[in-house]
Amino acid sequence: MMIGKNKSLTSRSLFFLILISLIVNSYIFNNLLIAYTFLIFSLISSVITKYGLKRIKQLNLLQNIRDEGPSLHFYKKNTPTMGGIFIISPFLLLLLIVNGNFDSIGISLLFFCTISFFILGFLDDYLSIRNKNNTGLKSNEKFILQALISVLFIIFASQNNYINPLITISDSFSINTKIIIFPICFLTLVGLSNAVNLTDGLDGLASGCSSIVFWGLGTEIFIKSQKELIIYGLICYAMSGLCIGFLKYNKYPAKIFMGDTGSLTIGAALGSISILTNSFFTLFIISGIFIIEALSVIIQVGFFKITKKIFKQGKRIFLMTPIHHHFELKGIKEEKIVENFWKVNILLVVLGIVLKIYL
Repeated sequence: MMIGKNKSLTSRSLFFLILISLIVNSYIFNNLLIAYTFLIFSLISSVITKYGLKRIKQLNLLQNIRDEGPSLHFYKKNTPTMGGIFIISPFLLLLLIVNGNFDSIGISLLFFCTISFFILGFLDDYLSIRNKNNTGLKSNEKFILQALISVLFIIFASQNNYINPLITISDSFSINTKIIIFPICFLTLVGLSNAVNLTDGLDGLASGCSSIVFWGLGTEIFIKSQKELIIYGLICYAMSGLCIGFLKYNKYPAKIFMGDTGSLTIGAALGSISILTNSFFTLFIISGIFIIEALSVIIQVGFFKITKKIFKQGKRIFLMTPIHHHFELKGIKEEKIVENFWKVNILLVVLGIVLKIYL
């Protein structure tokens, strides 16, 4: 795993862990593109982030810090943001190239969903910077736009037979969700988009976990051994590389943040690929960190509202949510929280793959 002297999981050791795993995958699945794709796109992301960072500074696209957040984060004010451009732009270009060669409706749908959420995230970041606060679009405006994009994606995917009500657990077991598959798809898209966005609160947390999850999702798709889905596995490995290339400049202390431009889009890309490849079961496991982060907010808000009605004064379960802030306020260093979340995410990927193979 190439862990450092202090046994910590650094961004560099995470890169080599994924790379070694993908070299093994290249041998197992007899496909050298697996490792090459990850390497090439990690290099692309690293290079364009390095030079794009200068342009971001010139344009004064700087982060605002919300007053309600941890006071420890005030030093991060005026850090360049909207770095998601350097992850999503090459990803969109990849989808255009792939679609030009394969002429796939599925790839077109993935492109539609990705670019739509990309524009939404970009608009949210731009308004936040222009208004000089940490709020761009209002929460209800953002949700309506997310819902509209998701409904359109689901309708087009359904019309082209990309939505399968049989959620595959293993080769011998599946669950027939029937019409329930449509709200499941909706929750997957909107839920994961917001979950990754909520996770993006510590340096390197969302970018590192995203790289890990795309690595796991790509491997799950290859395990399916369906030729028509192989391209989605390679696309996942490309996105894993893009995220980890960006992580080089996003790790603690971050030189640049991905912003909603990156986080909202990454979650949507994960959700749409899982829908197109029927990878719900594995994705829900390997995205455990994102789900826990989102659930911590839901639980906190719900508990506060219920206790306020009962006791006339709201109570909290966590010191602050999303849950990574709870650990911060407990006195745990930011880089240690991120490292531990990465380790848990890796274990979740291993669990998801093991269940996929042996169930």
